[in-house]
Parts: sequence; structure tokens; C-alpha cells
Amino acid sequence: MTHSAFPRTGLVRLSSILAPAGPIPVSKSTWWQGVRDGRFPKPQKLGPRTTVWKAEDC
Repeated sequence: MTHSAFPRTGLVRLSSILAPAGPIPVSKSTWWQGVRDGRFPKPQKLGPRTTVWKAEDC
């Protein structure tokens, strides 16, 4: 998935959010710290090893 193909709605995994595939150029550790600090949206758990975010929140 390229930056221009980022969906407007739906659920997306972290690999689709962060660069180089996604539009947000931060590392995983920065992203998770931002989630804890409230700078980035809270995730939704779909299963024990599946975390997603609403595309419209990102």
C-alpha cells in the first residue's frame, strides 16, 4: 500500500500507517509512545495479536 492509496475509512494495521508504506514518518517506538501520551489515536484489539486503528483517525 502506498501513501497515495491510504484508505479514507476502514481499519488499518500499524505497517500501513508508518513509513515507508504509510503516511506517518515515525518509528514504532515513537508511535506507541505517542499513543500512550495521547498524540496518536488509541488502537482497537481484534485478537490477541491483531491491533488496528480506524483509518479516519490516522
